[in-house]
Amino acid sequence: MKRRTFLERIGSILAVLGITEAEWLSLGNRYYQALAQPSPRKLALLIGINQYPKIPALSGCLTDVELQRELLIHRFGFQGSDILTLTEEQASREFIEAAFLEHLGKQAKPDDVVVFHFSGYGSRVKLETSPETMQNALVPANASSKSQDEKIVNYILEETLLLLLRSLPTNRVTAVLDTSYYAPTPVLGLKVRALPESVEAKLAAEELDFLQQLKTQKLTSTPIVLAATSNPKQSAREELFSGFSAGLFTYALTQYLWEFTPTTRIQVALSYVENSLSKLGSRQQPGNLENLSPKRREALNSPPSLVGKGAGGLGLPESIIGAEGAVTAIEEDGKTVQLWLAGLPPQVLLYYGVNSRFTLATTTEELVLRSRTGLTAKAQITQIEGANSLQVGQLVQEAVRVLARNINLIIALDTGLERIERVDATSAFAAFPHVSTVVAGEKPADYLFAKLQQTPSRYGLFSLGGELISNATGEAGEAVKLTVQKLAPKLSTLLAAKLWRLTENQGSSRLALKATLEIINNISPRVIMQRETVRTFKTETSIKKSLPTPIVPIGSRMQYRVENQSDRPVYLILLGLNNNHTAIAFYSWETPQEPNTADTKPLLQEVVIAPGETLTLPQRNTASEWVISGPASECEHQLIFSTAPFNGTLAALNTAKYSTDEQGPIGPLLNSLDVVQALLQDLHNASALKTEMNVTTADSHSLDVNHWASLSFSFQVL
Repeated sequence: MKRRTFLERIGSILAVLGITEAEWLSLGNRYYQALAQPSPRKLALLIGINQYPKIPALSGCLTDVELQRELLIHRFGFQGSDILTLTEEQASREFIEAAFLEHLGKQAKPDDVVVFHFSGYGSRVKLETSPETMQNALVPANASSKSQDEKIVNYILEETLLLLLRSLPTNRVTAVLDTSYYAPTPVLGLKVRALPESVEAKLAAEELDFLQQLKTQKLTSTPIVLAATSNPKQSAREELFSGFSAGLFTYALTQYLWEFTPTTRIQVALSYVENSLSKLGSRQQPGNLENLSPKRREALNSPPSLVGKGAGGLGLPESIIGAEGAVTAIEEDGKTVQLWLAGLPPQVLLYYGVNSRFTLATTTEELVLRSRTGLTAKAQITQIEGANSLQVGQLVQEAVRVLARNINLIIALDTGLERIERVDATSAFAAFPHVSTVVAGEKPADYLFAKLQQTPSRYGLFSLGGELISNATGEAGEAVKLTVQKLAPKLSTLLAAKLWRLTENQGSSRLALKATLEIINNISPRVIMQRETVRTFKTETSIKKSLPTPIVPIGSRMQYRVENQSDRPVYLILLGLNNNHTAIAFYSWETPQEPNTADTKPLLQEVVIAPGETLTLPQRNTASEWVISGPASECEHQLIFSTAPFNGTLAALNTAKYSTDEQGPIGPLLNSLDVVQALLQDLHNASALKTEMNVTTADSHSLDVNHWASLSFSFQVL
């Protein structure tokens, strides 16, 4: 049904949305299964609101709607005519309610797929029926009632939405809510999708009446409800990316669904999404089930629809393949196509360079990237004689990633700084060769420089989510320039981490590799996390105990188990951030022929894994072991593989002066930026691309998915 047709038919009202974090428990793979498998019909209602009257505007909600729409059409086979979008003033409470009833309620049949999405503000409101408690609610475009009573609001209770979802005649219902309900104070200039609650606000009588009507209906569906945050005190954030803003959760979720063939259990999927959010500076935890009481968890597991076939881990049809995007248009010359590239990792998109290459998922055609604006790009077909096979909707997969060599660390200067403070900070940061500054909110950035809220006379470096970076603050009353100068070592480490994150390609690599992080305190290793290059395996591995942000106790003995299932030997480098954002690396020291003397310096050797072999790091036949030390922290590791030796990387590692005490398997990385720059050059050399494909060698690195893989692990130490 077209939107215009719907609006012409729109009558009274009735509908809404809402969510409880508990519904995550029912996900399993039903979300992916429902989206991908053939069905009588697939219906979607997508809602996004940036502009609110008398309320600060949001920026990314319309992009969220576009992200979901393109995903549903090109990745999961929805028809455009079956997707109804309500944006801006169209997304009033009345229109949302009518759309739900008309477009979903009246059209959906048993076994149909239904998807509902909401991006906008959330808040909390009291009900007259239970004035002692506040209720979560979504904020439609007409948040304020036209009633003379200014205290009346047109909010939509989350309870209402859940009842609406459950009233649908199909059990293949999914809701995605990129919103939150608690507005933090202060927010350090960040855009969060939550309005402060008002204890005086009253819910519109029509909404209360509708809620009572819904409670009398027969509820047959068990919907899947995906929330941007599971912790009620967390805020759903949006961020400025490369030419567009988007909700972090929507972007991370849709990117995951583009690139992976999702046959995993919910815990594994959440691990990927949360890992992506963490790299964007957010601590959002979508679907953290630890907050559920045992009684609530038991209740959710009891309905028959949550067990057996629906939640049994059945995979998608083999025809459903991962991709970085799709062809959305073919220009008149027949040589140029328009691409939608929402499948690229979000931290990579900003630096995705001209001359990057894609292959069509179902043919041998190659497309060369010529320009990009936001999520859309233009690419040229390399073999024109085969262009007749090109069609709109074809999926495209990454073949060659081109990254510029002169990538900077971008520091946003908080708008709360005085003008003279911003001038001094700009001047101080300009003294560093690979650091640039922007005004917060105007351009994409990596970190935020601002005053400490508790001590305004101190300056510090923050994540984009407002978290203070460890050991990155000045003293009380210290001048801006002096604080910035003290940040030099930290800035170098953070830039190195930014660069190694740009190598992540778990979704696109063609090297068949699998890495498992294990605790080996007991006889049998306990699996913490697992990552594998998904395009080289028929199915993703489902880890029963894999959870978002796994917790590793201090004192644990750890190891990585790495399997090389490719037909070539692969070389491995491990880099990471330890507690206090300190750079670390895995060191494979050569066994000295003679005892070390003052003149004998042990050297590093390549870590190489033969085809079909499995290697543990550190190797069990060595005397060294990897023990997790305190303090409590979040750790990040990047396992980077290549088909060629890391000659330059090892040379850079060997130049640092390490004491004998630091010659363990996991140790400090003293010259992190030099090492990562050498690593990128090694990956570039390993790709061995043809000259005509690599015309920008002097200015960029070109990485071939057949020659490199990069897997990311994040865990919490307690």
